[in-house]
Amino acid sequence: MPMSEEDRARGKEALDKIYDEKPKSARGLTLLFPPAGLVKMWISPGTVGSKIFGSIFVAFYSVMYAGAIMFLLFKTGHLHFEMQGNPIPIPTFTPGKPDFAKLEKHRMAQSEMPVITNLSGGTYWTDFRGPNRDGAYDEQEINVQWSSKMPELLWRQPCGGGYASFVVASGVAYTLEQRREEEALVAYDLKTGREIWVNSWGGHFQESMGGNGPRTTPQYHGGKIYALGGLLEFRCVDAVTGETLWRHDLKEEYKAEHLYFGSAASPLIVDDKVVVLTGQPIGTIRVGVVTFDKESGEEVWKGVREKIAYSSPVLTELLGVRQMLVFTAYNFTGMNPETGEKLWEFPWNVSHDNTIAQPVVVSTNQVFISAGYGHGCALLEFSLDGDDWEVEEVWRNKMMKNKFTSSVHYEGHVYGLDENILVCLDLESGRKKWKDGRYGYGQILLADGHIIILCGDGDIALVVADPEEWIEVARLSAIRGKTWNHPAIADGKLLVRNAREMACFDLAP
Repeated sequence: MPMSEEDRARGKEALDKIYDEKPKSARGLTLLFPPAGLVKMWISPGTVGSKIFGSIFVAFYSVMYAGAIMFLLFKTGHLHFEMQGNPIPIPTFTPGKPDFAKLEKHRMAQSEMPVITNLSGGTYWTDFRGPNRDGAYDEQEINVQWSSKMPELLWRQPCGGGYASFVVASGVAYTLEQRREEEALVAYDLKTGREIWVNSWGGHFQESMGGNGPRTTPQYHGGKIYALGGLLEFRCVDAVTGETLWRHDLKEEYKAEHLYFGSAASPLIVDDKVVVLTGQPIGTIRVGVVTFDKESGEEVWKGVREKIAYSSPVLTELLGVRQMLVFTAYNFTGMNPETGEKLWEFPWNVSHDNTIAQPVVVSTNQVFISAGYGHGCALLEFSLDGDDWEVEEVWRNKMMKNKFTSSVHYEGHVYGLDENILVCLDLESGRKKWKDGRYGYGQILLADGHIIILCGDGDIALVVADPEEWIEVARLSAIRGKTWNHPAIADGKLLVRNAREMACFDLAP
């Protein structure tokens, strides 16, 4: 309630009474630093009533004082306001956007380092969220004794903008970045972070709420990298040299438009084809999904005339039938990957068409799906009679609302971020086992019976995947700033990044 003129006068009178026998500097102290003035007022002589009115006056002045300080910090570039998952901008001293000058200076110095040509490593984490796109890592055991042995930091360095994750093959990590007015597909030495090559093109997707830059994660396959930019530039690039082998401008060729928050569906390799989701079909062509020959780049088939969601396609088998799981803006769909034929469809429309989370295949005939924006989650069960599919909703609730993140499945339970709090659900019943720990709008992975959480502020936390209780083993500071990018693990090394920094940690036992 606004302070009346009478209250203001009484507050000023109270201060005058308190300070009338004190040096004039006392009033100055209140004006320069209200908390100190408030303390001095209460330890000085005076009635309780006058001190209460004086406190009210100081409180109102403090609001104006704080506003002025924040305004000055904002105007001088020290304080920033950004969207961090909620509809209200949050003040921060570490903005979630790249420092291009710092990045360019670092890469210039790095270019003087010798390039290691005999890189080696596996080809395990070559896809978005891992081999099965399910966020589970089982290549090797990892260190889970963080309370006694924290993961070793191998390297940390500035990077470009965007929300891509990493894929890793033969000792090289690949990601997409925004570098000024260009999108860049970049290859890094996994062990050192040394930049190996950059393949860039003109393009700058910009969006004020989520942030700028590409959203998709590249796909590695057979010595090639397949990358989709924020403005629908699609490229096949030689993984060793960075040379462009073929490309398509999906926006021009298929009259498609990127989604409002940016097309985020990562390319998917299916046998001899690469599958790409375009985003928003427009005009008379109206193509939501298109597949190309992975070697030549020639079109194989196209389909789905409706708007596509932000989630990436998943290749799986349900009831022994191989299929792609694809979210459109309005439905969850199973498609024949050879022809694009629709096998089944389940209605799933999230507020503002914001289906972002990945589907989680939990058995040969069940899939868990979830969404934020108040939507909730559901367990679907599939049955097949001849060629006719039936999709039954086993249960649905709002105990798990994956907003920007996706859940993982482990031993009959689903673990994920309900908005920004970690939750464990019993898969059979949908009942909540526990809900604890605030991690921001981050991302999670499953490894060695533990949940690795890349928190929304850039911290990394390790939580035991135990349905009976929430146990956070430890948390470490990894990178600074808003962090919505998915982490990746390969060769026992954890890769994390956001729009300004990237880092690599050794998870070896």
